[in-house]
Amino acid sequence: MNQEQTRRSFLAQAAVVAGTAAVTGAKEFSVAPRSRAVRSKARPVRLRAGETIRMGVIGPGGMGTGHCYSTCDMVKRGEEDVQIVALADVNQVRMGETAQGIESRQGAKVDQYTDYRELLARDDIHCVLIASPEHWHAKHAIDALMAGKDVYCEKPMTLRLQQALELRDVVKANPDRIFQVGTQKMMLPKYIAARDVINAGTIGKPVFSQTSYCRNTPSGEWNYYGLDPRWDPETNLDWKGWQGYLYRPDRPWDPKVYARWRRYSEFSTGIVGDLLVHQITPLLMSLENAVGWPTRVVASGGHYVDKEMDNHDQVNLNVEFEGEHTMIVAGSTCNEVGLENLIRGNKGNIYLNSRHCQIRPTRPYVDEVDEQTIECPDIGNDQEKLRLNWWQCIRSREPAISNVDHATKVMVIVDLATRSMWEGSAFEYDPESMRVRKL
Repeated sequence: MNQEQTRRSFLAQAAVVAGTAAVTGAKEFSVAPRSRAVRSKARPVRLRAGETIRMGVIGPGGMGTGHCYSTCDMVKRGEEDVQIVALADVNQVRMGETAQGIESRQGAKVDQYTDYRELLARDDIHCVLIASPEHWHAKHAIDALMAGKDVYCEKPMTLRLQQALELRDVVKANPDRIFQVGTQKMMLPKYIAARDVINAGTIGKPVFSQTSYCRNTPSGEWNYYGLDPRWDPETNLDWKGWQGYLYRPDRPWDPKVYARWRRYSEFSTGIVGDLLVHQITPLLMSLENAVGWPTRVVASGGHYVDKEMDNHDQVNLNVEFEGEHTMIVAGSTCNEVGLENLIRGNKGNIYLNSRHCQIRPTRPYVDEVDEQTIECPDIGNDQEKLRLNWWQCIRSREPAISNVDHATKVMVIVDLATRSMWEGSAFEYDPESMRVRKL
């Protein structure tokens, strides 16, 4: 598929998902939900004091299996009392192997469902961890919330912005649900320290930030996901079900698309949604109170080395915020040298390259801003700590740290950057009207 075919495919798919006039060249279109969310009538399965958290997992693939095995390890270390009771996946081979691995680790049976709705229908499951492909995140998360479950949804929160806004509406309409987006680095103390420094006004007005996520994968990014010859869409894998709303009757079974979907723009935003969100999300948490919503995005992407990949192997983003701040972001799978993690204020700069938070004054303010290093502890595996935060919030009913509002702001960046790369234009977002304008 050449880039022009890919561009047309993206525009058509984006128009269907967002209900927009993207393919007609319209300058402005709404990405707001087409129907307002309603409060779920399902009664949440409330956790009694001291009770084991009973968790279901939708999508026990690479990341999902990692979550499962890590959960078992955390339970064994006594960090929480959690039992994985059920899995749901369209791939019976992979689901069966993961179930066996969990059972051997936790010593308890794990039920398996090829239809995730059967898992959600159970009234003995407190929470659901969603690790399905990007194009299923919104549907799985909304259905789980409406079924009365607390939800941990892997990043990116959704594939497209309109889906994020719909999911946000459901979360807002059901405030008694605990909702967490599984973005790495959100628990790192240095970003929390940076937020406190910015909120205190130490560096003055934050005007400019930069970050990146760069790799160099000669064999092609995401090609390391293996292809299992046992997968058979006739007997043990629901290929149509995996495609979901993107199903096309003329799309033949393709194990590469199934296993390496991040390489394909129809199913993933590639570097932007899979890699860059890990850097953008915690950086935005540090800045959020000062900069507000992203309002203008322009991005470029290219196929410089990995020409077989449908998504870009090099991307560069420029993001402007309503609070008068600009963030630049670089992503690559063909060069591993990234940008310095840095927040620039008019009075001082915050350096976030190490585990610690370093503040250095700008030259005109050396007598006003003290150079200092805020020592931050090593918390170990930050992804495990984020999952632990979710479980603790399930017990306390306090909001989780990686919340839906924050994730929606990130999705504005992801979606507008993706549109900009494929359509060759800058895009504006109005947080009041939830309308996008092509510039």
